[in-house]
Amino acid sequence: MIRKILLKLLAFYQRYITLFSLGSCRYYPTCSEYAKLNFQNNSLLSAFYNTSTRILRCNQLFDGGIEYPLLNKLCHRPKKLDIDSIKYWLVPNKKNKYYIIKNFSYKGKSC
Repeated sequence: MIRKILLKLLAFYQRYITLFSLGSCRYYPTCSEYAKLNFQNNSLLSAFYNTSTRILRCNQLFDGGIEYPLLNKLCHRPKKLDIDSIKYWLVPNKKNKYYIIKNFSYKGKSC
């Protein structure tokens, strides 16, 4: 329930409020997309922590760059494996941790 509300707030923010910021995020994916991926795939506590630290680093004191969110556990498995059925690519980072990279050719139902 809380997760769905937070994701709806993020969708509202991405659709309407980011129009005023003119693409000022220093990271890829943007902080709001990073938060969305975290809230979709990690626990709420982990997602809040990761998103908060990312937002605090999104300023002139840090270089920015490419930083994908880390997935704590692997739980989503598609029923059929083809390029259009995979929503995220998971790249191993550490033991039992994966980077989440969005598949832009995904044609399934969006969240």
